Amino acid sequence: MAERKNHEATSSYWYDDDADDVTRAILVLQALRRFKAADSAMRHRTQAEMDMNETDLLALRHLIAAEARGHEVGPKELSEVLRITTAATAKLLARLVHSGHIRREVHPTDRRAQRLYATRNAHQEVRKTLGDMHERMIAVAQDFSAEQQRAIIDFLDAMSTSMHTPAEESKAARHSLATRHPAAH
Repeated sequence: MAERKNHEATSSYWYDDDADDVTRAILVLQALRRFKAADSAMRHRTQAEMDMNETDLLALRHLIAAEARGHEVGPKELSEVLRITTAATAKLLARLVHSGHIRREVHPTDRRAQRLYATRNAHQEVRKTLGDMHERMIAVAQDFSAEQQRAIIDFLDAMSTSMHTPAEESKAARHSLATRHPAAH
């Protein structure tokens, strides 16, 4: 019965789950899905706590990360990063300036251009809202050995690459899978 229960837990629509390596891989993908769901829930909580929509929060996150790298950001770059129109960016910036989360400054050498910065209050709010969670995440990551951390990094980087694969390459990969495992399709 336990064997059947384990099979049901790893049974998959997409894969031939009779092989042990496929069963283990399915368990890994299920864990990844649980993490993604937890991450999504955390982002929704953060948006609610900071009274911001997803795009506003992504913009603030980008500005804070750019500041940490010593990189200045203008409205055009923010539009490109967020993949929104210049009109939508103008509205977003107006909201974030009005809420006190960002400030605009005139570029020192090109008076027509602007530079965007997260305010001190925005930094404090982000730390207050996300600080404890980040400490818990760092603690979890530190619990793994250097070798395990490297394996996790390699796995997540490979998964990211696989998700960015163009459609034509994805079709070829699916065809290859169907050829190797015809019963799975």
